[in-house]
Amino acid sequence: MIALLLALLAIQAAPAAQPAAPLPSDAVAGDWRAIPDDELLVMTLSGNRAVVIRLAARFAPAHVANIRTLARAHWWDAASVYRVQENWVAQWGDATERKPLPSGVVDVPPAEFEIGGFAPAQMLPRPDGYALRAGITADGWPIAGDGKAAWLTHCYGMVGVARDALPSTGSGAELFTPIGQSARRLDRNYTVVGRIIEGMQYLSAMPRSDAPLGMYATEAERTAIVSARLASDMPSGERPRFEYRAADTSRFAALIASKANPAPPTVPTGLTVCDVPLATRRVATRP
Repeated sequence: MIALLLALLAIQAAPAAQPAAPLPSDAVAGDWRAIPDDELLVMTLSGNRAVVIRLAARFAPAHVANIRTLARAHWWDAASVYRVQENWVAQWGDATERKPLPSGVVDVPPAEFEIGGFAPAQMLPRPDGYALRAGITADGWPIAGDGKAAWLTHCYGMVGVARDALPSTGSGAELFTPIGQSARRLDRNYTVVGRIIEGMQYLSAMPRSDAPLGMYATEAERTAIVSARLASDMPSGERPRFEYRAADTSRFAALIASKANPAPPTVPTGLTVCDVPLATRRVATRP
C-alpha cells in the first residue's frame, strides 16, 4: 500500500510534458503565401469528390490560358477520367476525342516543354539522377536543368498536357497526372501546367485498367467529371483558398538538408527533387 502511495505521489510531482521544440526545418507563419484564386482549378468528380489543381501560370502561360478558357466554357462538364494505367498515369478529358474545343482555345499552343530559366530558391546538394541540377523555386515548384535549359519535373501529382505526336503540344483539354513512380522521362517532352494540391487520393486510388495504355474499355468504367471551375469564378463564399509554403527561407533549406542527410538509423540513399515535400494548406474562406 505504501509503495502504491509513493508511486502516485511521484506521478503527481512529475512535471507536465512540454510540447516538442520546433525543428529548424519547421515552417513559421511568414513562410505561407496565398495562391491566387485564378491559379486554382477545382475539378469535381462523381460522388462529390473534389480535386484541386494549382496552375503553373508563369511557367506555361499559353497552355494555362487555354485551361482557363476551357474551364470558363464548362468544357470538362460531363467529361471523364478515362485512363488509369498502373504505376504510371491517370488521364482525363473527352474520351471520344470528338468534342469541339470552345472559341478562344488555341489548338496547337507554342511548345512549353522548357521554361525561361533555372532559378531555384533552393538547390539540391547534388545531381538527382535525372538532371545535372535540380531544386525548388521560391513559389514552390520542382525544377531541373542541364546548364542550357530548365524545366518543371513530372513528379507524383504534377499535371501534364497529353498530346499527339509532334508538332502537337496538346491544347490542355486532355490532362494527366503521375500516380505511381515519378514520370521524369516525360520531362521536356510534355508541358507541365500544374500540381494537384488536394484530392490526389481520388485519382491514385481508381481501379487500374488492363486495356492497352490503361484506357478503360467501356464507358461504364470511366469516372465522370461533374464540373471543373476556376476558384476565381466560384461564389466568394464557396471558393477554396490555399497557401503554399515558400522555399526562399533558411527553414526550407534545413528541410532539404534533413531529407538529404537523415538522422541515424536511417541511411541516406540520395535525394531527387520529387522527394522534397511541397506543402500547401487550405485556409478559411471569407464570408
